[in-house]
Amino acid sequence: MSGLGHTPDLLRPDVALDGFNTLRLPARAAWFARVEDVDGLRAVLDDPRVAGLPRFVLGGGSNLVLNGDFPGLVLQVAFHGRSKIFEDEEAHYVKAGGGENWHDFVRWTLEQGWGGLENLSLVPGTVGAAPVQNIGAYGLEMAEFFYSLRAYDLETGKTVGFDKADCHFGYRDSFFKQGGAGRYLIAGVTFRLPKRWVPRTGYADVARALAEAGIAQPTPLQISDAVIQVRQAKLPDPAVLPNAGSFFKNPVVSAEHHARLLADYPAMPSYPQPDGQVKLAAGWLIEQAGWKGRVLGPVGCYARQALVVVNHGGASGAHVAALRAAVCAEVLNTFGVELEQEPVTLGMLSPLS
Repeated sequence: MSGLGHTPDLLRPDVALDGFNTLRLPARAAWFARVEDVDGLRAVLDDPRVAGLPRFVLGGGSNLVLNGDFPGLVLQVAFHGRSKIFEDEEAHYVKAGGGENWHDFVRWTLEQGWGGLENLSLVPGTVGAAPVQNIGAYGLEMAEFFYSLRAYDLETGKTVGFDKADCHFGYRDSFFKQGGAGRYLIAGVTFRLPKRWVPRTGYADVARALAEAGIAQPTPLQISDAVIQVRQAKLPDPAVLPNAGSFFKNPVVSAEHHARLLADYPAMPSYPQPDGQVKLAAGWLIEQAGWKGRVLGPVGCYARQALVVVNHGGASGAHVAALRAAVCAEVLNTFGVELEQEPVTLGMLSPLS
């Protein structure tokens, strides 16, 4: 169904967003539309009732902090479909709609025999949100197997293509969080999955899960199963305990700063980077600063993984901001390291006064 005549079926006024973010924070959108194709999207955007209003593109809501009502149009991406579009001697090229569930897509590729994305199993969110965040886990970033995407430019009304260079991928970062923030709705993403598959089992937790299962030479599906087991043991299910996954990015410090910290904290986990800097484990820093399992009002740091901020019930965006400020201040005071929030914020995120 498409066209302006069908817009009333898509465009809804005054919609509660509590159920559209995994932290379950309260907020309302002045207008809301679930769009399944470009025709429906164009029809919504052409509706005079939302002309000139700010817009926000919503995926699975798993990497989002809501802070107050949104006076504009929230567009929920529901572009679906997944298929192998072609292959060459070296790789399979697989495309998925921006609204596809990321984990379901990963498992589908593995079931087809196309390895590569298994270390990103059970990462919450949608396929369209994955390039925005350049999601990563257990030694793999999505950018490594990214090939291209198609996006709708909300400013020009045109559909445009992006290759890997266009996306300017960085650690939990991309063009879509920087210069292109808020401008594009990602309709579909294509991945290049090499036929020469190389397992990644270097992370201790994953290696331990495989060893306990007696698996010495794992298949992509077996690595996926191990990653799922590890994630479920460490991370809370948002349906049971609302959360937005990893709330802080792993900070990167200079080699000199790392050397000073290591002298005082010899057990501190650290990961040398190609540019000579060193990545630290934000969860470890937060735990050492005394925040693991600690609460501040209705929010707190998860008891099994300090990196995860959880909503114990009745929290608002301001409560989350207050916790963020307290944790960041303590880590900075203890280690001289600045933490950065990973989820996107809709609205101004300021602590409770």
